[in-house]
Amino acid sequence: METPVIRTAIYPGTFDPITYGHLDIIERAVEIFDRVIVSLGRNPEKGPLFSLEERMEMVRESAVNISGVEVDTFTGLVVRHAQEIGAEALIRGLRAVSDFEYEFQMALVNRRLAPDIITVFLMPNERYTYLNSTIVREVASFGGDVGRFVPPCVEERLKKMFQKIRSDGGSGLRGGAD
Repeated sequence: METPVIRTAIYPGTFDPITYGHLDIIERAVEIFDRVIVSLGRNPEKGPLFSLEERMEMVRESAVNISGVEVDTFTGLVVRHAQEIGAEALIRGLRAVSDFEYEFQMALVNRRLAPDIITVFLMPNERYTYLNSTIVREVASFGGDVGRFVPPCVEERLKKMFQKIRSDGGSGLRGGAD
């Protein structure tokens, strides 16, 4: 009897923080793949608001009810990471046409570097097409309600982080990217 093939994909990103848009992409990905590894990139140049450990915890807490999801980290080329863990695909979310050009270029470069790894583009539900982590951080930094953008565990961490930053005189704000 043959062992069933487990189809694995990586959903790479910074997830600073994870949003409902990210979770929507993860839910779509697990419909296609047996195992989806949310891989957080270690990129010190991006200067994320949350530490790598905090971001991993938020992803785990937010995706706890989605079966087939794992959380990992990587440094360097995502296609190399995909090959090391036996993934066959990279998941990339496309919110708008503006995302497409960059993502298309990256997919072509990744194809050259690792022809065995495919890129799968997924679009989130239209209610999340405007949403990204940068917007969430900015709204939260001004004390705005981000409850419709992120899970409760993330909302709470954002509140605590910006309360701490305000009490420290703003010196803790590091910025970052998705």
